[in-house]
Amino acid sequence: MINKDFCLSSYIAFRYLWKTGVEFREGFQHTNILPVPEKERIPVHTSVDIDTEIRKQFEVLYSKYKNIGILLSGGMDSANLSSYLKPGSHAYTFTSTSGEFDADMERAKKYCAKWGLKHHLVKIGMEDYEKYTPVVMRHKFAPVHSIEPQIYKAAMLAKEDGVELMIVGESADLIFGGMDKLISPEWTFDGFVKRYTFLDPQMVLSHPVDQSELYEQYRTGADTIDFMRFMDEVFAIESSSSYLNAFGTAWMPYYDPYARLVMADPLDMNRVRNGEPKYLVRGLYAMKYPELEIPTKIPMPRPVDAVFSQWNGPVRDEFRHDIPMQTLTGNQKWQLWCAEQFLNMTFPSK
Repeated sequence: MINKDFCLSSYIAFRYLWKTGVEFREGFQHTNILPVPEKERIPVHTSVDIDTEIRKQFEVLYSKYKNIGILLSGGMDSANLSSYLKPGSHAYTFTSTSGEFDADMERAKKYCAKWGLKHHLVKIGMEDYEKYTPVVMRHKFAPVHSIEPQIYKAAMLAKEDGVELMIVGESADLIFGGMDKLISPEWTFDGFVKRYTFLDPQMVLSHPVDQSELYEQYRTGADTIDFMRFMDEVFAIESSSSYLNAFGTAWMPYYDPYARLVMADPLDMNRVRNGEPKYLVRGLYAMKYPELEIPTKIPMPRPVDAVFSQWNGPVRDEFRHDIPMQTLTGNQKWQLWCAEQFLNMTFPSK
């Protein structure tokens, strides 16, 4: 089924096309990755359990690959995983030409020094978005998440270094209670919809299509929503599909050890709500880095705030011409910019 307006609204609201079989145009077919099935995951009770099970996974990986690399930030998730790599392995950390992520870079340097990893800094600027965004969009048949062009760049650099498999830690937040700003409150239905929607299609599109159908699948009452199941399903697909597309475009295999795990005990929401998100992952970090303070959670660095600070907004007719650009975040501006680039590429103006 071809429905450009629906697809554009879906991307603006959720950063991906959530409805299978609905495409921007004839001949396009987007693919969304599904999480590892629950029955195939390994239950863990403690931080020691996580350590044991991840170590087992790396033993299997090293029986198949000699040169394994990692996307390494300054945060806990990838820092933990870097400890299982062999000395001399390649680690890739994103930085920006504006220097806004220098603190993250400095923490990553400490991890590399401790484990003897070869540290590579991958600078991301507007020229990279312009160069690599069309590449990953063509592979996806849709606009993309802002992490995809930079992951693609890192993957291509890793290939030049002879890396055969890249390690990522993107599933830890979802599996171990790291999305504390989204899972901590007792959301009302409307409150969660407003909080989760990345950008309201009605605010920015000339022909917005209502996206409430997806949220309604998770409604549990007159004003309640199963936001945990929503995150486990919707967010997991959106996030994992971004990694799948970026690495797939580069023809680089990747692996997320956290994705194979599951908490054996119910998530302790009191700990999450009182400043201890991902407490099992935090415990593992304390085991690996007793000399360092546990870092606060930050998303994968992407310099959209600096890059798009002066961007005036889209000009195509698919977009409204009264968008309050000054109220939008860098990530929201990225979505508009990326969507317009995709439309220019797919539906060139006559």
